[in-house]
Amino acid sequence: MPQTRCKICHKEFYVKPSHLKRRWGKYCSKKCQSKAQLKGKFVDCAECGKEIWRTPRDFRKSKSNKFFCSKTCQTIWRNKTYSGSRHVNWAGGESVYRNILVNHGIAPICARCGEKDQRVIIAHHKDKNRKNNNIKNLVWLCLNCHYLSHHYNEPVK
Repeated sequence: MPQTRCKICHKEFYVKPSHLKRRWGKYCSKKCQSKAQLKGKFVDCAECGKEIWRTPRDFRKSKSNKFFCSKTCQTIWRNKTYSGSRHVNWAGGESVYRNILVNHGIAPICARCGEKDQRVIIAHHKDKNRKNNNIKNLVWLCLNCHYLSHHYNEPVK
């Protein structure tokens, strides 16, 4: 009785002599045969590190050579990588001063009167230069205090 070892799981199994002559007896089961036909390799998700399978076609088509386990991980990576000055529609950053205050964790409360209603709170440049988006130059003001600071030169703390 001809016994052979499976090329995938290395288990011994019986093979008909006629199959051995035709070189068919390589795998013990359909499962092992289908595993042998897989081309490609496992790679880690570029965002979360989860192990994922990618085919040679995926490697050829990839422009960044980064692979993701889901659309969510891809979007998180893209939003981190292509934000601010690296974004294709970046226009110099003149209008991002509100985001600068929010990202630095400064609560939207008027610096002069303490108003907390977010419907009337806006960002203000202390030196009145809208292109100077330094965090030390930005402060939250309510509409009333903002008007006073621009028209009556009321100082901001």
